[in-house]
This record gives sequence, C-alpha cells and structure tokens, in this order.
Amino acid sequence: MLEILNPTVLTLNINGEDREVLTKPSDTLLYTLRAKLGLTGTKPGCENGDCGACTVLIDGWPIKSCLMLTVEAIGKKVLTIEGLKNAPIQKAFVENFAFQCGYCTSGFLMVCHSLSKIHPDANDTVIQEWLQSNLCRCTGYAEIEDAIKSILTGRV
Repeated sequence: MLEILNPTVLTLNINGEDREVLTKPSDTLLYTLRAKLGLTGTKPGCENGDCGACTVLIDGWPIKSCLMLTVEAIGKKVLTIEGLKNAPIQKAFVENFAFQCGYCTSGFLMVCHSLSKIHPDANDTVIQEWLQSNLCRCTGYAEIEDAIKSILTGRV
C-alpha cells in the first residue's frame, strides 16, 4: 500500500514536448507545472477552481490546473501560457489593453485562445459564458471581451 504513495516519474506532453517529472499521486497539475517544471506563468489563485488564474489547455480545452491531478494529464497535450507563442490573442490583449495588474491575464489568454479555436463564430452569449470561468479583480472584463471579439472578427 505504501508503494502507491511514493513519487513516480511520469512523462507529460507539455507545450509540445515530452517532459519527465517526479511527482506524487496527490500532486495537482498546477503544483507540478510551477514547482517541478518551473512554468510559473500558470498562477495559483484560489486553488479551489473559482478564479481561473491557473487555467491551462488540455487537448485544446481550458482546464483549471488546481483541480486536476498531474497523473490525469498522462497521454494528453498540456498547453501553458509559456507555450502560447505569438498567438493572435496575445496581440489582441495588448491592442485592447485587456489587462491591468496582469495576475489573471495568463488564465484569460488560455480561455480566449481556446474559445477562438473551438468557437470561431462565437456570439456574445457564448463569449460571456466562456469568460465567466475566470475572475479579474481589476474589472478588465470589457477590454478582455473586446480582445476576443477582435480575434473572432478578424480585426487582429
């Protein structure tokens, strides 16, 4: 019984490359990304799934990494903010001033990137539903909505 509690080396596909990591069965993906792999762009916030600061993409879908165990990511493609290189949504956030303090930005970028891929023709209702998964304490929602709309309409 004690054997299952011991750390194990896992291979995870992170940002397009296979990475080996020593992890315990109880480690969350958020902890593994930050503490074990040094990918600190994924932010801890509430650590109970409410704020979305820890959002990453799993096989293209936004997931709160504080709620996912590392072992659940085996065989899946994990995309963190560090792997989101030169995506149109990044330029849209800059051009629309869609951030203030920046703490929530990586989570919102991941959600918006996924939204633009999964629902490229999203209407206002779909956009608002997707943005509800994340919180911005600086109230930058209008600018974030403008940024995603600029992607969906091809203005960026």
